[in-house]
Amino acid sequence: MRAQFVLSEIGVGLRRNLTMTIAVVVSVALSLALAGASLLVRDQVNSMKGYWYDKVEVSIYFCTKSDAKTSAQCSAGAATDQQVKDVKTQLDKMTQLVQSSTFESSAEAYKRWKDTNPDNPLLAAVGADAMPQSWRVKLNDPEKYDVVQSAFAGKPGVKSVEDQRKILENLFGLLNGLQTAAFVIMVLMLFVALLLIVNTVRVSAFSRRRETGIMRLVGASNFYVQMPFIAEAAFAALLGAVMASGLLLAGHFFVQNFLAQRVQFIHFIGLSSVLTVIPLLVVLGMGMAGIAAFITLRKYLKV
Repeated sequence: MRAQFVLSEIGVGLRRNLTMTIAVVVSVALSLALAGASLLVRDQVNSMKGYWYDKVEVSIYFCTKSDAKTSAQCSAGAATDQQVKDVKTQLDKMTQLVQSSTFESSAEAYKRWKDTNPDNPLLAAVGADAMPQSWRVKLNDPEKYDVVQSAFAGKPGVKSVEDQRKILENLFGLLNGLQTAAFVIMVLMLFVALLLIVNTVRVSAFSRRRETGIMRLVGASNFYVQMPFIAEAAFAALLGAVMASGLLLAGHFFVQNFLAQRVQFIHFIGLSSVLTVIPLLVVLGMGMAGIAAFITLRKYLKV
């Protein structure tokens, strides 16, 4: 097949159906951009989990005097020094599970709470004695939190065992929800793009039915007749994939140069993740358009 003929036919088709081609390009760009964003959100969530789960700690809180009136577990009163030491002794024996443990006294806990809540009106009414002592335990495998909880929950002097991962689960749940929403919108946009591609190919085939009829009469094969239409749809999808890639790169630079400077507690993924997604978008867009055009032509390109 002569490449010049195919290229000329692509140009003719794009000019004849310019408005529909623009609609195809825009819809494909938006749907692929959402697809890429969905993949990047998934990578972002996995990166944040790996980053933060390595830093979270399990806190073993001890009873205070005020807990004796409100908690059945602390009915005996504040935890004794021996009870605190017993917990430390047991932690030292769990070498395969515990990476390190740090003791935080009531005064240190009060100071940390005061520093993080300087405008809290309770500061004047609550003293350091109201803050519980605790062992802050860093685990080799954060997923083994249940082992620590079962080992220390209910021990004398221990009020509760809490995992900081619970604080992060809400954030990860929000991000997973955004990923699901992006995926649903992506599917809808891909469906719209497919409809536009099918309609564009139908209109293009109808407008050039005389040319294709002549090609049939001179013995042109089905592949030779259909190739310009398939290439036309694939080229429009390629333009959409390029636009989608540009949107993802623009979003990445916005995140790195603006958002990352203001939200420093989030470990954002790098440019390499975006560059990994872009080839997938190009293949997905062109493959989707080519297949849709081929199926459409089998039904509507009959002379």
